[in-house]
Amino acid sequence: MSEQQQDYPLIQGSKTSAWAIVSLISGILAWLGVCGLGGIAAVICGHIAKNEIQKDPTSLTGDGLATIGLILGYLNILLFVMGICLTLLVITGVISGAALCFPFLNEVNWNFTTSP
Repeated sequence: MSEQQQDYPLIQGSKTSAWAIVSLISGILAWLGVCGLGGIAAVICGHIAKNEIQKDPTSLTGDGLATIGLILGYLNILLFVMGICLTLLVITGVISGAALCFPFLNEVNWNFTTSP
């Protein structure tokens, strides 16, 4: 080998975990109309990404993306379940629809008098 030729070590670049990207996209889609299912997909993909990154942290990145996907997914699932429970309580009559509007009744003008 001549003096001008040098051996450079191969630098392996790290790549972002595909599961982390899918988790983040699913978490965002969960808030844009894919309620429930998007949240579940975000949580599942987020946990898979975290495990994958933990096994090989030198060549995989995306832990932050997976964390944000998990947070968005869990919050969406929580809100979705609370909405279902509230809907069931209103349908079964345990609480009435008027009870839900009670905090806003102060804004209603109850003075329905007719002018002479």
